[in-house]
Amino acid sequence: MKNEEFYIGYLEKAPVGIAKHTKRVVGFFLSISVVVAVLFVIGQKSFYPSTFEFLNYRTFEGVVQEHPYPMLRVMQPNGQGALPSYSHFYLVNEGKAGAQEAVASLNGQRVKLEGALIYRDDQVMIEIKPGTVETLQGGMSGSTVEKSLGPFTLSGEVVDSKCFLGVMNPGDHKTHRACATRCISGGIPPLFVVKNGDGEVSYLLLVSENGESVRTQILDKIAEPLEITGQVVQQGDVLLLKSDPTTYRRLNP
Repeated sequence: MKNEEFYIGYLEKAPVGIAKHTKRVVGFFLSISVVVAVLFVIGQKSFYPSTFEFLNYRTFEGVVQEHPYPMLRVMQPNGQGALPSYSHFYLVNEGKAGAQEAVASLNGQRVKLEGALIYRDDQVMIEIKPGTVETLQGGMSGSTVEKSLGPFTLSGEVVDSKCFLGVMNPGDHKTHRACATRCISGGIPPLFVVKNGDGEVSYLLLVSENGESVRTQILDKIAEPLEITGQVVQQGDVLLLKSDPTTYRRLNP
């Protein structure tokens, strides 16, 4: 009759046969775990280059554009005799809050403020340091010219601009929906991110047909594939998509 090994838990060592078998099983699963971990790392997409200069405050001067979303219009240096050009920086407060309160009643006024930059591609945002907005004497010549680029039907995703541009990485898709909803409801400008067949990305501020804020009307459409038909308008270096939020069409993921 063949003697079968039997392991008793309170003994210091397991029988030789059981010990060898256990070591082989444990070694096998450890090897599988290592392979799976390596494949997981290799399969991960690298983070998109975006930046938040947290607590690295700089001083900015420009003209406040209060609507549809707060922005700072900053004159850029040009060659002698060239027409002035401007950059538009989105303005937000700390946390999940827009800058509506910080620049209230300052539309068209020249100000100086301190803030930390948030940027991705050609999109730039300033997180205002609390209590640093100061009005200045004098104005800025010129104004932002609005140019209609015509009607478009575009497919993309609604994101909250603050997280997407650099505060969170990644700051899009369904995993970020709850955070994006809180940010946009708190005043952060909503961006519509559109990619073409070549992988080129366009960023459009979402506004109503009349060019007004649509933040509270799109909270149930954030972080979903959408198709939006509307008028694309260029204001300096910013693109706006004018459309009725009730006409946004959900696409199959």
